[in-house]
Amino acid sequence: MPLDPTQALGHLPAELRNELVEEFQKIVQNYRQEHWEAAELDGGRFCEIAYTILAGHTDGDNYPARASKPQQFKQACERLASKSGYSKSARLTIPRVLVALYDIRNQRGVGHVGGDVDANYMDSTLVLHAAQWVMAELVRMFHNTDIGTATAITNALVDRAVPLIWQVGQVTRVLDPKMSLADQTLLLLYAAPKKLNERELAANLEQHRLANYRRVLSKLHGERLIEYDKTSGSVAISPIGISVAEKRIIS
Repeated sequence: MPLDPTQALGHLPAELRNELVEEFQKIVQNYRQEHWEAAELDGGRFCEIAYTILAGHTDGDNYPARASKPQQFKQACERLASKSGYSKSARLTIPRVLVALYDIRNQRGVGHVGGDVDANYMDSTLVLHAAQWVMAELVRMFHNTDIGTATAITNALVDRAVPLIWQVGQVTRVLDPKMSLADQTLLLLYAAPKKLNERELAANLEQHRLANYRRVLSKLHGERLIEYDKTSGSVAISPIGISVAEKRIIS
């Protein structure tokens, strides 16, 4: 089920709910693409938005126009505990999760040069699932729909997000075997930080007949989804290809 902010978080101001959903989707997208460090940095911004929502809610639903970073995040979250008359989830449980999630962003080598632990899969997995749980709790608190639909949205949010690509040694695999060869090619190019070579792509996609695979590349080139240099064998994804990857393949 797609995440509709109007429905899922209907009792929140439009700007705040859109900010929250945008940051959450960045976390999921970066995790699927194995951009571990980006997923963790997005987790910090996600925490700041979620805190702003909780602070506004426990202040009589008096929300600011946009989310902002509190001066001392941990202390600010702890102060929510004193807001009587509001749910334990809003005052205690969610804030405690946000503090732990924010600590990943600040203390685990992600946000600062010279950290003692590099950004990695383990940390990003924690960021993803903590953010999913927070989103599910916020949907439960602020949905503007019937209970059945809210439950379905919440269940969809806590489904396991499996990365679409997998780096194993020197090989990158697409983990959806039903995906077309053209879409797998676009996905690998989208996730790569630089141009790739046709032989590298063919090896990753287990295309043993390079001449046949070149037909796929030529077709994508003709559709302007990639730039394929037949002389050098270099392949780069185009802006149109990026849009297709984000809107059709990843989503």
